[in-house]
Amino acid sequence: MGARACPRPMGRKRGPEAERRRPWLVRDMSASQARGAASDPGHGGCRRAWVELLAGRVKRQKLGPEGEQKVRESALRLLRGHLNLGDLVLEVEGPPGKQLCLNRLIDYDGPGAHIDLSSSLIGSALRDQAAQLGVPAAVLCSQVVASGLVRVCEADAVPPPKVLLTPDQRKKLSSLFEIAQNLLAQSMFSRLSFCQELWKVQNSLLLEAVWRLHVQNIVSLQELLESHADSQAVVAWLSRDLRLLCEQTEAPCQHADVARAMLADFVQMLVSRGFQKNADVRGTVDPEWMSQVAVAVLERMLASALEALAAGIQEGSAAHKAVSCWFGVFSGHVYGSIISTESPKRFFCHTLTQILTHKPVLKVSDAVQMQREWSFARTPPLLSGLYRRLFVVLSPEELVGHLQEALETQEVNWQHVLSCVSTLVICLPDAQQLVDGWVSRLLTHAFESCDLDSMVLAFLVARQAALEGPAAFPSYAAWFQATFGSARAFHGSSKKALVFLFKFLSGLVPFEAPRYLQVHILHPPLVPSKYRSLLTDYVALARTRLADLKVSVENMGLYEDLSSAGDVTEPRCQAAQDVEKAIMVFEHTGKIPAAVLEASIFRRSYYLSHFLPALLTPRVLPRIPDSRAALIESLRRADKIPPSLYSTYRQACSTVGEKKPEDAASQREVEPSCKEEPLGLLTTALRELRASVTDPTQRDALLAQMAVISEQLRSALGLGEDDSDFEGAPVQLSVRAPKLQPWEQRVVDLLLTSFCQNLMAASSVAPPDRQGPWAAHFVRTLCRRRLLPALLSRLCQLLHHQGPSLSASHVVGLAALAVHLGESRSALPEVHVGPPTPARGLPVPELFDILLPCRTQESSALCLKFCTAAISYSLCKFSSQSRDISYSCLSPGLIKKFQFMVFRWFSEARDPPSWEDPASSPWRPLCLPSVDWQRATLCLWKQRTLRELLKQEGLHLTYRDWLQLELEIQPEVDSLSDTERQDFHQWAIHQHFLPAPSATGGCDGDLEVACATLVDVLMDFCQSSRSYDHSENSDLVLGGCTGNRDIFSRLQEMAAGLEQGPARLGHAAPRGHFLFGVFCRRLQALARGWDVASRLQRQQELLMCKRILLGLPPSVLVGSPRLEQLAAPDCDDFFHLVNSELRNFSHDGALTHDITAHFFRGLLNACLQSRDPSLAADLTLTACQTQCPLLLTSALLWWPHLEPELHRRWRRCSQSPLPAELRRLQEARHFAGSVLSPLAAPPTPGPAWLCAAALHFMIRRAGKESIRRELGQLDGQGEELLVFLFFFSLMGLLSSHLTPQAAGSLKPLDVCAEVLGCLQRKRISWLPLFQLTETDAGLGRTLLRLAPDHQVRLLPVAFYSLLSYFDEDALLQEDAFLHVAVNMYLKLVGLFVAGETGAVWTPAHSGDLQAQGDPVSLITNARLFLLQSIPRCPKRSFSDVAELLGASADCDPEVRAALLSRQQAMLDPDLYQEPRLF
Repeated sequence: MGARACPRPMGRKRGPEAERRRPWLVRDMSASQARGAASDPGHGGCRRAWVELLAGRVKRQKLGPEGEQKVRESALRLLRGHLNLGDLVLEVEGPPGKQLCLNRLIDYDGPGAHIDLSSSLIGSALRDQAAQLGVPAAVLCSQVVASGLVRVCEADAVPPPKVLLTPDQRKKLSSLFEIAQNLLAQSMFSRLSFCQELWKVQNSLLLEAVWRLHVQNIVSLQELLESHADSQAVVAWLSRDLRLLCEQTEAPCQHADVARAMLADFVQMLVSRGFQKNADVRGTVDPEWMSQVAVAVLERMLASALEALAAGIQEGSAAHKAVSCWFGVFSGHVYGSIISTESPKRFFCHTLTQILTHKPVLKVSDAVQMQREWSFARTPPLLSGLYRRLFVVLSPEELVGHLQEALETQEVNWQHVLSCVSTLVICLPDAQQLVDGWVSRLLTHAFESCDLDSMVLAFLVARQAALEGPAAFPSYAAWFQATFGSARAFHGSSKKALVFLFKFLSGLVPFEAPRYLQVHILHPPLVPSKYRSLLTDYVALARTRLADLKVSVENMGLYEDLSSAGDVTEPRCQAAQDVEKAIMVFEHTGKIPAAVLEASIFRRSYYLSHFLPALLTPRVLPRIPDSRAALIESLRRADKIPPSLYSTYRQACSTVGEKKPEDAASQREVEPSCKEEPLGLLTTALRELRASVTDPTQRDALLAQMAVISEQLRSALGLGEDDSDFEGAPVQLSVRAPKLQPWEQRVVDLLLTSFCQNLMAASSVAPPDRQGPWAAHFVRTLCRRRLLPALLSRLCQLLHHQGPSLSASHVVGLAALAVHLGESRSALPEVHVGPPTPARGLPVPELFDILLPCRTQESSALCLKFCTAAISYSLCKFSSQSRDISYSCLSPGLIKKFQFMVFRWFSEARDPPSWEDPASSPWRPLCLPSVDWQRATLCLWKQRTLRELLKQEGLHLTYRDWLQLELEIQPEVDSLSDTERQDFHQWAIHQHFLPAPSATGGCDGDLEVACATLVDVLMDFCQSSRSYDHSENSDLVLGGCTGNRDIFSRLQEMAAGLEQGPARLGHAAPRGHFLFGVFCRRLQALARGWDVASRLQRQQELLMCKRILLGLPPSVLVGSPRLEQLAAPDCDDFFHLVNSELRNFSHDGALTHDITAHFFRGLLNACLQSRDPSLAADLTLTACQTQCPLLLTSALLWWPHLEPELHRRWRRCSQSPLPAELRRLQEARHFAGSVLSPLAAPPTPGPAWLCAAALHFMIRRAGKESIRRELGQLDGQGEELLVFLFFFSLMGLLSSHLTPQAAGSLKPLDVCAEVLGCLQRKRISWLPLFQLTETDAGLGRTLLRLAPDHQVRLLPVAFYSLLSYFDEDALLQEDAFLHVAVNMYLKLVGLFVAGETGAVWTPAHSGDLQAQGDPVSLITNARLFLLQSIPRCPKRSFSDVAELLGASADCDPEVRAALLSRQQAMLDPDLYQEPRLF
């Protein structure tokens, strides 16, 4: 620079580092000393150093003001003579240590003495030098500082390329920048000149040095870049160094923070200058130039990153780290210092456009073929992460608009476009509605203007979204059918639109995947019939293409997933899956699956070639046929298996059975399997998810990781790309024996374990409400059509069968899983739960009610833990949201079970709660390593939020709910002792629920309401429990089920309290008992019918009613007589129950002994409390003769057992004889015995029907071979006695065939025949027995109340069963015969048509009617009898022939014709007389 260069002395040949650290002045003085020593060798080693001599002079001389000035001038001359400006600026360091510096040689003290002195010296030297050279001092200073900067950057021994400084270089630059700042303060520094000097040696510049110039406010980055004339060179240099910076930022080093700060500052400058709305005109160059440079640098950085991704960089490589680092600059925190948010937003939009348009080399046809490879899970994580960062700044509407704009105006990279769509679908919460709207707009525009580009884009977007699974978008099959399968579809507006659609679809055929072609064929667009040729042409084209691809529609699997865009499964593998699915459906339905039947007809090629061979794989047949064998047998019986194929299968099975066991075992081991075991990738993906869950900084990567898990899950289970379509089919689940394939169990266990571990790990970091949406997305991934049944089956195994063995973390995790399943309940199918529960559809949340019973101590403990965890998690997870969400996520049954168990287990919970600190979270105790369940439960119980939740309708534990749950308890394995349980019952009923208002599930203090509710619940429980849980035990109420007995004891106590307590105020004395109201209401709710199911259901209900009555005091049946007047006890309700219900299930004209004896006990007890017991009893029994005669016939049947007890009870309170009506029953029995004895029979003692009933029972009990002699003794007893006996014999005949065990040694048919013969001999009309109606004054009503309705309906069977015993001549003379015979025939045919005659003719019944043949034979004989009898009937028999003709109109045309013919003959006899010829 024009200064005189000093020759470097030999003394400076020391180590370079040591020399560098010596002060420049000391070095020059040492050099002079060395030169002097060389010229005067005589002094040798005794000479002192020059510095010492100079120091001594300073100490010894005392100078005045003039002397000091001379010394300073001399020193300055000396310095100027030896000055090197390049070294000067680098020699000024920080405050000195112990070494000798200039400020120690000069007496100059004060603050900042070193810096000020250095600056003063340097400034003075530079001014002098500039004056000598004739240049501006500022220019010279800039050149000197630039030269020093370059020397510092070149000083490192590490070879380029590099961008970061070493610690020593940073120290040097710090001193240099202090000098530059002082020069700037003295206006002795030109930034422009400095920048120009730097650009001359730009290849030697380190990027960190440039950045530090910017940070120290010496030269800003913008000034430096603007000072270069060549924009291309600037872009190239900065882009190269930024890439190097990105690589070194991600490298493990101690200066990573410096590198990140550098990158952030550079990006902020580039974004603010490149994308500012209003350019800053204060710069020295055109603002447009700077903007172009900034944009060019950013574009080049992004392009290099995208090219590296396209080249397939390996994770961990330098290129991968550089791309990851650069994509990281799109995080929001980088732009925090930019005041305006518009610049980052414009930058992000520009970046998205660049991504979408980067190297658009693929055509639309390529996109159609390859888009399956561009799903979210297969997109490079770096690129999908970049998309997510861009989505943060842009709203969903802006994002779709930007995509649309880029697609309309530029050529695009279809891989980037479709991978962006996949990321959008996965990451945006309302993506489905967004994509739906976008696709709809595209289709609307496409069909309106026949725009092929919009059509292509709509299909590509819809298919891409469908690839992302059920949680994101409907399957392609569902979308295509919903879009084009209705009359209101886009193509339905005109023929032009229809032609456009099929032209577009036809154009896609050469590029389509087989799956899409199959969808179009099996779910074609809706086409009017007149344009059907368009569809058929397309289908033919698609089938041809499938044939070229060697894919057949006919060979598609029965349960193949058309929504998948994956490769078509081999028919052999698909057939094996179809067989498993068909067997599963057959297990749950018991019927051949509809898909199998359809395939056997419409897809016979696949059915015969693939399905049947897979089903009929030879094996060792089990002794007890399993589901597979049962399905095969059902198909064989339905002629769906060719006989030759079935025969070959049986022979092959026999051959397999003859092999050695080890051969069979080895054969099973080598059975072909179509899927491998890729659990490793799934395990790795789940492990990476845990890192994202526990690290708050990685929450944005959760959705991406869940997509990866979803992809690996598809591979592990062999699922389709989209396995979401449940198609309304419920999940079949057997609670008693849930079945799960081993492979499915491994996968489900892996998923459940991961969920539980992730939940506990996340809860250790943050409460559920601050854990993000990972759990919901995880559960949504599990809710696949083929995975959900396996998941629910495994949950059934774990909770219902292995519950006590679960650890606390398992219980907590599964409870949270149940909450999120409830959150997705609207998207899940119903679950059809098999035994041991009723087969009905349940929402998934209610399934947990069944899986968590409260019967034993162990199951109750598990239920309490699960409910505590589930409710706590729900309240904490959705604490900031509406309570309706908690309500929808939890099953009301679980909430009620929690209340039930808390009341039962914790006596302190029965008192009014003391509120706990609202800040205490109920979830916190559950996250501890050792869970204290009691503390957690009570903590939850005291929460105000729980109390507020329980106020919701349907969540509060009611009296009915408590009874239902308490009835499930099994006392022998209960956690409470007998005494504790009784105390708990007393508290719950009398202190908690009885006084509670009905609005909250209580009884309003009404004990009768409490009793009625208990009876209602008890009957419901017994009905349901008999059907599954206690099917081996029929006596549920009073024995066999102790839990029922405990609750029934409470009923007995409350019923006794009702009888002993005072009548309710404001009410009249009640008539009857409240129980009959409960029974009547329940029976009326049942369906009435003559089918077996309806009768069995009603019979079961009546059995429960009867057992409850038998368990309560007899006074329930018979009300107490009114004391104010002589009256009979009130039995109306019981009479009504007997006549309307119990009668229809009586046997042979009598009730069972238990209910009969119970009634008479109650009758005597009630009568003995009246003023005249005998009169009360007589009045009641007299009323029975007309109102309830069945009770009297029942007493006659059971009199031998009943009489001793009645005598004993009567004599206990009265010495008078039995009441007259009871004695009448006794006499009727004696009369019947006399008839069967050799002695003469006494006169009939009472009503003829009563004596006839007694005689019928005695005849049946006697078991004689013939009763002809006994019938002879009835001469003179009256005609009614024989008629009634014939009626009871008819009922006995029908009863013997409905219940064969009722038959004795004398066949009932023979009894009927002998009684009938006696009637016919005595010319007693018996036909009125077959014309009985309720309107009859006495005979009909009484007899109809003695027989079940179904036996009365079967009277036509009995009538024609006696056909061979009829005295036809005598019958034909009776006016009513033809009417009765035709009426009975028509009713017989009606019974046959309705199938009711099957109850009589069954293989189990070996009664007399078997002699008559089958029902058809009986009807044939009856018809023949009628056709023969009609012409012989007298004219008076046709008085009501019109009614008969109307009844037989649609029943038997031949009988109708015979009646008409005979009627015409009666009207015009001349036509039928023989002509008189003579």
